[in-house]
Amino acid sequence: MLTIRKAEDRGHANHGWLDSYHTFSFANYYDPKHMEFRALRVINEDRVIGGAGFGTHGHRDMEIITYVLEGSLEHKDSLGTGSVIQPGDVQRMSAGTGIRHSEFNHSETESVHFLQIWLLPKTEGIRPSYEQRNFELANSPGKLRLVAAPDAREGALTVHQDVDLYAAVLEPGDRISHTLQPQRHAWIQVARGAVTLNGLPLDKGDGVAISDETNLVIEATTDAEILLFDMA
Repeated sequence: MLTIRKAEDRGHANHGWLDSYHTFSFANYYDPKHMEFRALRVINEDRVIGGAGFGTHGHRDMEIITYVLEGSLEHKDSLGTGSVIQPGDVQRMSAGTGIRHSEFNHSETESVHFLQIWLLPKTEGIRPSYEQRNFELANSPGKLRLVAAPDAREGALTVHQDVDLYAAVLEPGDRISHTLQPQRHAWIQVARGAVTLNGLPLDKGDGVAISDETNLVIEATTDAEILLFDMA
């Protein structure tokens, strides 16, 4: 079963410095029909103007993944970590017992466009931790790359939940496939461009909840970028 979450149906908040679309209920946007999907709790598509950002704030018991599409995002946290996240980078922050961090546009003039993803952890109260890696996705278009997994296989980041997160940059005509094992579910998020999923057309910002399916075939109809969550 494929259930589409169209981009235009998402929650939306424009604060001037921040333009944000919410796939699931978040902050002042509440929709009891769209609270979460399995362990996937938040997918926010954010654009932050130059020089602006999120001041220091706290999180607990959440796996937070940041995926930059355009521009660069500066991160600082209470673990003493400081980094700049750019396209091709994936950052994982496990809030666990508690962490405080800030995120600002690294540029004073150019906007930054990114996805912020929250996963409910399998175990609460873990020790806070942070990890970031560049996967050079643009250098290998047309391939699904594992970027986060509970066992960190294939060089993926470690995520504390039974979720395998894949990413792919696609060129027109690229065709990729993924097999879901029994009792597994998936969510596909179109970050850029347009694709088809088992022949079903999807545009930028669309998401699809997938259950009781085995074979997933994704074909790019334009330059595109997608995320695929394979979940218990």
